[in-house]
Amino acid sequence: MGRRKGQEIDGWLVVDKDLHIGSTDVVNKARRLFDARKAGHGGTLDPLATGILPVAFGQATKTIPYIMDATKRYRFTLFLGESRTTDDREGEVVLTSDHRPSDEELRAALPALTGDIMQVPPVYSALKVDGERSYDLARAGRPPDLPPRPARVDSITLVERPDRDHAVFEVQSGKGVYMRSLARDIALACGTVGHIAVLRRTKCGPFDETHAITLDKLVQNDDKADALSALLRPVSTALADIPALAVTEAEAQALRYGQSLALSDRADLMLTAQDGDVLQAQEGGCLVGLCRVLEGRLKPIRIFESFKYGDRDVDYS
Repeated sequence: MGRRKGQEIDGWLVVDKDLHIGSTDVVNKARRLFDARKAGHGGTLDPLATGILPVAFGQATKTIPYIMDATKRYRFTLFLGESRTTDDREGEVVLTSDHRPSDEELRAALPALTGDIMQVPPVYSALKVDGERSYDLARAGRPPDLPPRPARVDSITLVERPDRDHAVFEVQSGKGVYMRSLARDIALACGTVGHIAVLRRTKCGPFDETHAITLDKLVQNDDKADALSALLRPVSTALADIPALAVTEAEAQALRYGQSLALSDRADLMLTAQDGDVLQAQEGGCLVGLCRVLEGRLKPIRIFESFKYGDRDVDYS
């Protein structure tokens, strides 16, 4: 008997991830609960991290790159005085220090770690080195020497100092920033060592804690299709930063067939659109696709199918 493929379900589910569960495990559990055919997530969270993990179903998986590139916000607790193999509390202690920096020292270290920086990833990360995962090499006793990578940190703020061993920070950053590395580097910049004790993602692109739900609460709604569908955010939520353009039914049909539209037919775009601009085409408030302005034409670059949750139409206006 063949494997059941599941339903065509489209939308974003904002999960508040618990401790000690991997991001892929969250996606798999959510997909089973919704009986969805296709699912993915908008940015990995370590098992020891909690917080916002956007899960994409169906057509929403096409918008994952926009969430991966979006701004994120984190809150973490830095434990001072211990360096660990994993740069979090699960690893073995490899170095200690008696120095505990003052609040002033901590704040003074932050500007150098803000903006466009070069960051050395944690050895225990999913990065590949000669075809092997870095964490697999580290566990085998062959930790690789990872080169620095470009990263963008918009802001770091010291928000709390519970005691001399702990400091709590809030961070806003771009894609690919490792909070474990950032915590490690703050400590090093202050002449000591440290690791992340607690990490939570509070925002991921347009998704925050307002609409987040834990897996435990999802399970409670397992037999309630309407309750589950009400939790889905529109596919277009991931494209909130991309300007919307209303198109007619005929224009929408042309775009779906891969045909471009002449800007000369759109007086509203002639004065404002520039080559390279990306717009989301919407027909009657429903997402048709993403288009790029090129050489006086509006060309489709990503087309989305009609959205349904089970047999019920979803209004994405």
